[in-house]
Amino acid sequence: MAEKVGANLQPWLGGWNILLAGRRANLNATPFPLEVVIRGVAGAENYGVMIVDMMRAYHLALRWHISGDEAYARDAVKFLNAWSSTLKELGGNSNLFLSSGLYGTQWANAAELMRNYPGWAPEDRTRFQDMLLKVFYTRALDFINNHNGSETRKVTHYWANWDLANLCAVYAIGVFCDRPDITAKAVHYYKNGRGTGASAHNVYYLHPGHLGQWQETHRDQGHSTLGIALAGCLCEMAWNQGEDLYGYANNRLLAGAEYVARNNLTDPATMPFVPYTGVHGTGTGAAGTGARRPCFERIYHHYVSRKGLSAPWTKAILDQMRPERIDGGDDPGMGTLLYTRSAVPPAPPTGLTAFLSAGKVLLSWWGSADATHYLVQRSASRTGPFTTIAQVTEPRTYTDAPAQGTWHYRISAVTPQGERLGADVARVAFPGELWLHLPMNGNADDASGNGRHAKLVGGTSFDTGRAGGNCAVFDGNNGYVALPDGAVLALGDFTVATWVQVETTAANTRIFDFGSDDVAYIALTPRNGDQKLQLMASRDQFWPAQPLVADPLPTGRWVHVAVTLVGTVGTLYVDGVQVATHNEVWMNPYQMGHTTHTWLGRSQYGGDRYFKGRMQDFRVYSGALTALSIAALAQ
Repeated sequence: MAEKVGANLQPWLGGWNILLAGRRANLNATPFPLEVVIRGVAGAENYGVMIVDMMRAYHLALRWHISGDEAYARDAVKFLNAWSSTLKELGGNSNLFLSSGLYGTQWANAAELMRNYPGWAPEDRTRFQDMLLKVFYTRALDFINNHNGSETRKVTHYWANWDLANLCAVYAIGVFCDRPDITAKAVHYYKNGRGTGASAHNVYYLHPGHLGQWQETHRDQGHSTLGIALAGCLCEMAWNQGEDLYGYANNRLLAGAEYVARNNLTDPATMPFVPYTGVHGTGTGAAGTGARRPCFERIYHHYVSRKGLSAPWTKAILDQMRPERIDGGDDPGMGTLLYTRSAVPPAPPTGLTAFLSAGKVLLSWWGSADATHYLVQRSASRTGPFTTIAQVTEPRTYTDAPAQGTWHYRISAVTPQGERLGADVARVAFPGELWLHLPMNGNADDASGNGRHAKLVGGTSFDTGRAGGNCAVFDGNNGYVALPDGAVLALGDFTVATWVQVETTAANTRIFDFGSDDVAYIALTPRNGDQKLQLMASRDQFWPAQPLVADPLPTGRWVHVAVTLVGTVGTLYVDGVQVATHNEVWMNPYQMGHTTHTWLGRSQYGGDRYFKGRMQDFRVYSGALTALSIAALAQ
């Protein structure tokens, strides 16, 4: 920044002028530290005082680094020392957790900018670390772990920005306090957490072309863009510490940023949207448009300038915003100054995925920064020869309806410099294949040839089953079968079919439950609370108001049960006969990512009973079997 501003180069100079025009980086202001900062209590709120001083400390630190004038460093330290010697507590209603997250992050980053300033006494720096740990970190971690008492109930009560703000604070404080054990907690939660700030839950649905529906889309765009700002903050801090959260789950943050950017550039009625049923009601479409929060420069310069990918919607919104302004206290903003960088050479297409969806092959990929269009190529062999079957501009998606067989796909970017071939080759068996097969014949090995071997856990054993074979016996206490993590990662349309013998009428046991937590999962119960056979498919700790249900499975005898999903149409079969169908089953297996709780006989929700009974010949297919094929299995 200092080099570019010193040379009067744009767009850095424009960003520098934004910093100066904000006047928070002017000298000789007086700190107003408080012992207790309150947010969320009418008539007692005083958190605005802290925001001003926090922004001053951050802006003064930046001005010192860029200008080289030590007067700004001395003033920054003055604000840091005043607050670390005074602040004792965060108060208010639940909004105090916004204080711990939003402001803990920025205080820690301001201090990090001053870490190596010789004029900041070591004892003063230590006191600031103590303040961050005692006042902000304890609150932020408590929110992540307990969600203000909602952790054991509906963790989705809190929107994504609450989680992300506190994850940022935990990470930033861990960095400044030299505590990698603390930063590891934020990373683990971002990858594996239950709350809406976790990667799989803030981008909770992927539309074709890697367009990721953001968790707060149906709420408003001010909070949606705040979520992008905070997720970008977390990923940027982690990147600077050597951890690539930006690239986690096939660039899932970019999918969300592109969706939010597009939403704020177009008529929300044109946005692809799946219903979101949560604590605060059901969202049926994108709410609002036109938000211009300064959150996209950081996203753009990582994925495009650092990685060479394309981000067309992010670029389009930045073209209307550059240079990015100062944010109002939730995030520093000023991304044009802070994050603009020279671009690496454009990358080839990456992140190619291919799923069976609605009876066809759905392809999506990340594009090249300089591509004018893309060639979709297909072959019967992984090594070719490949034939171009389509030319695509934007969005980067294509739906193919090939002849029956096994097909391989790749993408080539057409650029002004010529074609740039992507390295990814995606394989699809059309219209489907046996994906996993557990005969349960004395072991839990996969007989499909794909190596997805399962294991028996707890009170599960083998015994004689139907037709002279063996079966798995579930004790109803703690026994279940664990499939490999990510066993259903590559499935869109699918079929699950098995023989079961239910020995109890207990409600909400599971034949299978695929997911990583009780927020997003696909599960089949022989009897729900209303004593119905039910397929449950949730992205948000709820399932549809009209779930896929049928009469309960009988007890005491072997029954063949199967479920298919084609697009969003789910169908239940019992003993080879269709018993129910529903056209709004919105959760495909691949939407959940790399599942860590892929279970037979056990629920994601700890309060549900374990399955008691027997299970034999458990099968998962990619694609939906026909009614005739399922009837044949039931024979």
